[in-house]
Amino acid sequence: MVTTPRATAGPDARRWGVLLVLCGAIFLEGIDIAMLNVALPSIRSDLGMSTGELQWVMSAYVLGYGGFMLLGGRAADLFGRRRMFVLWLTVFLLFSGLGGLAGEGWTLILARFVTGVAAAFMTPAGLSLVTTGFAEGPERDKALLVYSGTAAGGFTVGLVAGGLLTAVHWRWVFFAPVLLAAVILAAAVVCVPRQARPERSGRRVDTAGALTVTAALVLIVLGVERAAHTGAAVTAGTLLAGLALLGVFVLIERRSPEPLVRLGLLRSGPLVRANLMALLFAAAFFGFQFLVVLYLQELRGWSTLRTSLAMLVAGIDAVLSPTLTPRLVRRFGNARVITGGLLLAALAYGLFLPVGADWTYAAMFPSLLLVGLAFSLAYGPLTITATEGVAEDEQGVAGGLLYTAFQFGAALGLSAVTAVAAHAGAGRLAGYRAGLLVPFAAVLVAVAVSVLGTRTRRATVSAGEPEGEPTGKPDASRV
Repeated sequence: MVTTPRATAGPDARRWGVLLVLCGAIFLEGIDIAMLNVALPSIRSDLGMSTGELQWVMSAYVLGYGGFMLLGGRAADLFGRRRMFVLWLTVFLLFSGLGGLAGEGWTLILARFVTGVAAAFMTPAGLSLVTTGFAEGPERDKALLVYSGTAAGGFTVGLVAGGLLTAVHWRWVFFAPVLLAAVILAAAVVCVPRQARPERSGRRVDTAGALTVTAALVLIVLGVERAAHTGAAVTAGTLLAGLALLGVFVLIERRSPEPLVRLGLLRSGPLVRANLMALLFAAAFFGFQFLVVLYLQELRGWSTLRTSLAMLVAGIDAVLSPTLTPRLVRRFGNARVITGGLLLAALAYGLFLPVGADWTYAAMFPSLLLVGLAFSLAYGPLTITATEGVAEDEQGVAGGLLYTAFQFGAALGLSAVTAVAAHAGAGRLAGYRAGLLVPFAAVLVAVAVSVLGTRTRRATVSAGEPEGEPTGKPDASRV
């Protein structure tokens, strides 16, 4: 039976209008995280939270986001991408508002957890709307690069906006996303076309797999996120429990007639390598940024706003991702562009390793600029590679896998640099220098994975054999 792919339906103007709405949502997710980072000291002062409670404001979001991402991706495939996107964007809006109204720390922590869960369902639904709305090839690549560039721009704008809004009152860090989410929600209801509910004849939700993998991911994220704040025994026990549940999840998926994540997806070399590189790249990026912010504010005594403006140069990725990167991808291919981005990141982190107590901004500028360039080259092509060749009815899962990798990487990088910097001794500067070795090492490993993948692909092509089967069935856009 021949099917008409959704990717080619509808006028170009309407499809790009839908992309604009989806870009607004990923921009919202980016500024929400960045603005909260800047506002944490003010929140602690106003609500009288301890350092441990304040940590949970961030950890709760990470737990909700990282723990429910795979379930969110599968829900988009089973129950409809538009339906999941609109529903969970509404939840995101409501609980962002609750965070702004919080009068006690536990209320804020609860609001952030549910907001993270909402993002875990909303984000893969949005990404799969992009990947199924544009035909695989140059058109989809361009759309994904615009989408990823918007995400990066949201994070950068959030750093500056967070400083400005916190100067008025930290509650506006929550209320501003509510206003933006309301506009995006209204636009989504009008612009994103309604879709027929996915055919589920004879299919069922893999409840056992969903509960098991969600519990496993929550435990692993919790273990990583709290590693620098709890004893080694507690951390090891939490991680081992999470890994044990992952093992149970794999057994369930092997026997399930309708698995949450079809294990055949993981036989695709490019998909697995893209997710591994995404994890390492996120670990390096977020770990580096965290240390730079601490260096500027704690050691140098810079204000929140001055720190935000200093980091603004890294936002060049929002301009280059939709303009320069597509041209490079067309000329050199995703693999080479990703490798180039990772090498630039390694150079950026390496140049910052000898940071001094009185460095001028001119000394920091090359690293901050290179970080933006690296992000523009690596992030979008990684998104393309992680979703390329995956069947339409599994695009949500592919997006969930990718964003889970990014989230795990961020949690791992933040915990690792915090632990290393805290145990380095000999003062704050020595701690920062030691911590900076973590992102440098992580991105070097990512470079090795990228180079190995390029060589494997060449060898496979030379042998005339396909490298792997991402789907095990034909892509609907090619039928």
